[in-house]
Amino acid sequence: MAQTETTKPNPTVPGRPCPAAGALRLVGEKWSLLIVRELLLGVRRFDAIARNTGAPRDRLAARLRALEEAGVVERRAYSERPPRHEYHLTDAGRDLAPVVTALAHWGSTWLYDEPPVVFHHRDHVAALDTTPTCTACGSPADHLTPHPHS
Repeated sequence: MAQTETTKPNPTVPGRPCPAAGALRLVGEKWSLLIVRELLLGVRRFDAIARNTGAPRDRLAARLRALEEAGVVERRAYSERPPRHEYHLTDAGRDLAPVVTALAHWGSTWLYDEPPVVFHHRDHVAALDTTPTCTACGSPADHLTPHPHS
């Protein structure tokens, strides 16, 4: 999906110029991806996100604020008295779904004898294919060579 925001965070990272390093600077901290996981699963309210992630409330508030400032999450009021908000993913946040899915797939494969959760798609268990594929030729993208963008 294309980003709809007009300005991008464009994080500066040391070392080789790398969009993965920039992304990790924003969402690479554990609580950030767990927040995105919860929002992808339809959990929208602060208390439920805190309960499901186990994040300390101050850390959760700081991460939500940073994700909102970066255009990954947006806050929407659902009550005026008392003032209450819920959180929703933007297009940029929804584009993190394959990242969360790939991490869950990797964890299920390499960390557990029996995965603690399985994913369902409609009425069946979903076997998720997390292999990156080249959009130009359709082959598995198993070897990539970085080139500076000019």
